[in-house]
Amino acid sequence: MSESMTWTQKYLFSQDHKVIGIQYMITGLIMALLGGYLAYVFRYQLAFPNEGVPGFGEVGPDEYNLAISMHGTIMVFWVAMPILLSGFGNYLVPLMIGAKDMAFPRLNMMSYWTFFLSTVVLIASFFVPEGASKSGWTFYPPLTAVPGYTGVFWGGHLWLLAVALEFASMLMSGINLLTSTITMRAKGMSYFRMPLLVWMMNIASLIFMFSVGPLIAGAFMLLGDRFFGVGFFIPSAGGDPLLYQHLFWFFGHPEVYVILLPALGIIAEIITAFARKPIFAYRTIVYAVLAAGVLSFLVWAHHQFISGIDPRLAAPFGLTTILISVPFAICMFAFIATFWKGQIRFKTPMLFAIAMIAEFLFGGITGIINGSTAADIYVHDTYFVVAHFHYTLFPVVFLGGFAGIYYWFPKMFGRFLNEAWGKVHFALTTLSFNMVFLPLFFVGLGGTHRRIFDPSYFENLTQLQPLQVIATLGLFIMLGAQVPFIINFFYSMFKGKQASANPWEANSLEWVAPSPPGHGNFLEEPVVTRWPYDYSLPQANKDWLSQTEVA
Repeated sequence: MSESMTWTQKYLFSQDHKVIGIQYMITGLIMALLGGYLAYVFRYQLAFPNEGVPGFGEVGPDEYNLAISMHGTIMVFWVAMPILLSGFGNYLVPLMIGAKDMAFPRLNMMSYWTFFLSTVVLIASFFVPEGASKSGWTFYPPLTAVPGYTGVFWGGHLWLLAVALEFASMLMSGINLLTSTITMRAKGMSYFRMPLLVWMMNIASLIFMFSVGPLIAGAFMLLGDRFFGVGFFIPSAGGDPLLYQHLFWFFGHPEVYVILLPALGIIAEIITAFARKPIFAYRTIVYAVLAAGVLSFLVWAHHQFISGIDPRLAAPFGLTTILISVPFAICMFAFIATFWKGQIRFKTPMLFAIAMIAEFLFGGITGIINGSTAADIYVHDTYFVVAHFHYTLFPVVFLGGFAGIYYWFPKMFGRFLNEAWGKVHFALTTLSFNMVFLPLFFVGLGGTHRRIFDPSYFENLTQLQPLQVIATLGLFIMLGAQVPFIINFFYSMFKGKQASANPWEANSLEWVAPSPPGHGNFLEEPVVTRWPYDYSLPQANKDWLSQTEVA
């Protein structure tokens, strides 16, 4: 950046993709603290019903609904998407394709500040008279279609506005990622010389762009119901609440893959660098993920198996739900095959990457049960489902996200995170995660419904209450485990051990740039001569070859 720029121009209203990527990440991490606090509120209530939550107070049905609604909303829209897609995507994609910046730097800056405005609107919703939305992160009508319903008036309006702003931000970011990748690749960077992370970011952006339209339409229809009583979703006016479910989940399930694919890209880059081996079945992974992107638009109604859907329609969605597991099974097995006979280095990024693969596989296996129309009748809306989707989303967002932060922190700040504290953070986070969610499978199979704020309501299930206590104690440990990470992050940013340009001896183009990269990224324009996974080649005199090297 020009030295004549002020601090505000460089770091606050910056047009540099790297600064904007870090802005997204830090904002997402701050929102994760709020989401974690809300999880503490409702988990304490579930473990110790009606005793009051320290630091919060009494929790009744309204407070409970607010906590779970805003926890889900924040974690999906204000943590997962900004950190994985816009954060890592903004920072890494231009560097990995050899570009000086994004195609549209001003649009990039606008995308972040639109996202930041959405966080302000969402947080403001907590302070309106009736409080934030209490209608679940899905905001289902008919209750949300009737303005004035308790907890849905201004809280609901602000929820809809915040989500609309956040979606606008993600669309701007996705357009920038796609345009930059198509038009700004370095000389020699063909599509099949791109790192898998770049593929994953672009496919995720495409999925988001193609899926979000129906939900935007549904939001406008819902606003029509709320302000003018149009009746799209109000049964007494001839509307159908299930129409909103179709519109929401046509976006909502592809959204899972919008979050998943960037994490898979992060893991792909890390495991090859620390196994010192080429990624196994590179092209097969690309084609599998493209197939999954198409299939992601054909599975949405498995969320509606008990909503009265015609069995003749449920059966094909059960089939597509099972089919979409195949491409991701291919990715997982390719990652596992990459470890085979590798010279594995168990650094903190690699530990998080391995844990992400293991935990995500467990989440995927339990998801097959939900994909069966018969089994889903029993487990739907129980804590079994809560455990399942946390075993898919938590490894993706947090284990995958932490892996990426530990891996690219030296590139971002020119310093290492402390390795010993990183391993403490890893051990406490992974162990406590399993302590929280493994018991919930048994709680759910026992019949405990996920939307009841007082477990003692189920008089015949009181024997399961100790599992709720174990899960809540696990959450306390998990939240506490983030303290060493936060201290490590900010301390290392200024005082950490200095890193070279390529501390991990990795191949992709971001490691050709200085650490941290200056404005324009590269000291000289890179020319690509190979793909990014040439590790341990027999004919080479070292076990890595940069994409710019000629063997």
